[in-house]
Amino acid sequence: MATNRRQLALLVVLAAVLALVVYRSLQPPSTPQPAASNTQAAARGAKRDQAPKAAEAPDVHLDALSSDRPKPETARRDLFRFKPKAPPPPPPPPPTNVTPAVPQQPTVQAPVGPPPPPPLPPITLKFIGIIEAPAEQKKIAVLSDGRGGPIYGKEGETVLGQYRILKIGVESVEMSYLDGRGRQTIRLGGQ
Repeated sequence: MATNRRQLALLVVLAAVLALVVYRSLQPPSTPQPAASNTQAAARGAKRDQAPKAAEAPDVHLDALSSDRPKPETARRDLFRFKPKAPPPPPPPPPTNVTPAVPQQPTVQAPVGPPPPPPLPPITLKFIGIIEAPAEQKKIAVLSDGRGGPIYGKEGETVLGQYRILKIGVESVEMSYLDGRGRQTIRLGGQ
């Protein structure tokens, strides 16, 4: 008996849904069509509403269809056939007046000295900041080699045993190798 009631309730729900769908489909739309936003769209809509005019028949020349047609000519050229490449022109004939060749003096090259030394590698330190000591009125550059902790140095000091700090600016430090070669300016934050 409980199953009959469930089936009856399901049947009533389905009938209500079906009635709602039929009711919605038979009603006219409640919102009117939106107005055209410009005059061109309105003109296009008006043209669609008008009946199409009778099209005029194009002018056909039937007598031209029965006239003689030109016959195809024999092909002089085949686009799908390749010809072999033309041979190169023959070399010019040797001159008839042959004069004996004058022996040239061997050129002596000056001895070249040893090759110049290779350029120095760039200084691989990075300038990461400045510490100002007001008591000494000196700037201390903070450098990093990327391996260990920070490296500190004042103007004129030796850093890592191979570089000398020449000048400490606001945004850069000027360094060179101990012998004065390889002068390089390193900007704050990198090279």
